[in-house]
Amino acid sequence: MILRANCKINLGLDILRRRPDGYHDLQTVMYPVRGLYDEVEVVRTDKPGVEFLSEGLTVDCPADENICVKAFRLMRQRYGVEGVRIRLVKRVPFGAGLGGGSADATAVVLALNELFALGLSEEELIARAAELGSDTAFFVRNTPQLCTGRGEVMEPFGVDLSGLTLVVVKPDEGVSTREAYAGVHPRVPAVPLAERLRRPVAQWQGLVTNDFEESVFAAHPSIRAVKERLLAAGALYASMSGSGSAVFGLFGPQAKGEELCALSPFVFEL
Repeated sequence: MILRANCKINLGLDILRRRPDGYHDLQTVMYPVRGLYDEVEVVRTDKPGVEFLSEGLTVDCPADENICVKAFRLMRQRYGVEGVRIRLVKRVPFGAGLGGGSADATAVVLALNELFALGLSEEELIARAAELGSDTAFFVRNTPQLCTGRGEVMEPFGVDLSGLTLVVVKPDEGVSTREAYAGVHPRVPAVPLAERLRRPVAQWQGLVTNDFEESVFAAHPSIRAVKERLLAAGALYASMSGSGSAVFGLFGPQAKGEELCALSPFVFEL
């Protein structure tokens, strides 16, 4: 079984407060980017345990610590699944705030549910995925979702980006989640994110914000420069995705394809 584990972008990201458990309450809308994806192949074997193979972009962790392997171990602990081979073809940049690893882990959970006929409900799949990270639950639904809590509490959110072109730029440097959270100053905005996102996209800039940007841009001026370059090229809206370092721009129909392709290899019609 081969699944396309697509990434996501964040449309706004408000860090509301620090919680007693050390996590932060946040509010964001996650939006799937189906054109940029990893391939996750999961097949049953006669050997116990898991065999893991990785191709494409080099992942910066040992194989036995890859989140795909962690997803298998979780499902084995919960449901007794055994004997699989997982092959990951990595295309989504990591350390980018695009949720590539989270998408891969959820793909493994979904594949194991099918291959072993577990019959898990959406609620159960979301619960298992959420055990692996804050973004993973989103990929069970893989549709625009207003996410709260650590990101695992979701409700569908209607946002129409059809007719726009998405450009995703991944700078050479990455930003760890730990670094990003260390610099944030939680606040509750006067106008909730959902209300701000109901305005036309052309009104989002400066209104729909990512609370990670201030500290990340201060520490990494090159990431700020990417956002400025997208806006200078005519983006209706540009923002860092998640905790960075990827930055994306939304361009209207008047944008010229060849000029956008000069900005990044990751250009997608929405």
